[in-house]
Amino acid sequence: MNDTATALTLQSLVSKLSYRATLDEADRAAILSLPFRTKMLERNSFIVRERERATHACVMLSGYSVSTKMVGTGNRQIVSIHMKGEMVDLQNSLLEIADHSVQMLTASKVALIARQDIVKLTLDRPAVGLAMWKETLVNASIFREWIANVGRRDARARIAHLLCEFSLRLKVAGLGENGEYELPMTQEQLGDATGLTAVHVNRTIKGLEHDGLINRANPRSIQIGDWRKLAEVGDFDSNYLHMAHDEPALQ
Repeated sequence: MNDTATALTLQSLVSKLSYRATLDEADRAAILSLPFRTKMLERNSFIVRERERATHACVMLSGYSVSTKMVGTGNRQIVSIHMKGEMVDLQNSLLEIADHSVQMLTASKVALIARQDIVKLTLDRPAVGLAMWKETLVNASIFREWIANVGRRDARARIAHLLCEFSLRLKVAGLGENGEYELPMTQEQLGDATGLTAVHVNRTIKGLEHDGLINRANPRSIQIGDWRKLAEVGDFDSNYLHMAHDEPALQ
């Protein structure tokens, strides 16, 4: 249960949901008063595994996590990345049985909210329910784009596309600025997201750097040198992220 010292722990969730729908003061207060418990999760640990009964959704308070699917060969496909302020596993918590896994990319702090409390909030506060519904639909839109990325773009376009997406989403989350950010995935993890080997990912990133589309002070540091050209190479259109047209990240 939250106390005075942690009353604003869910403020990042309030900000995220306010981006999707108009929330009044009572809506915001209801979100902040949700019962929750915070937990530190280690890198590679699971929030939920596929086929488990999901009892909680979690809000990312720091770090990164990914949604994943495992295939019969034991190989992993990363289908989305989650960052600060995002409610992860809302779909699984509402459907009860998880149809995919959610795993930590980094050591992270999360707030766990019981499924029944989320359902009650959406019924009591329709505007909050609408915001969560929209957020779930945007997550599905991102899943679809990542499927298209793996299925129909070449290696150079796949990597360029993800670098563009990361730039916008990290800026909105306050984790990047002006096309500069720390890459949230290793090259092996980028391979799991794009269907490429780590060697192929490394060679592709070096190619983008050689062409002046990005600059790197170190392997995880990304500075976009030519946004328009990188977006062209990546066949990138931000429409699937459903950002506000006046969003500063799009300027």
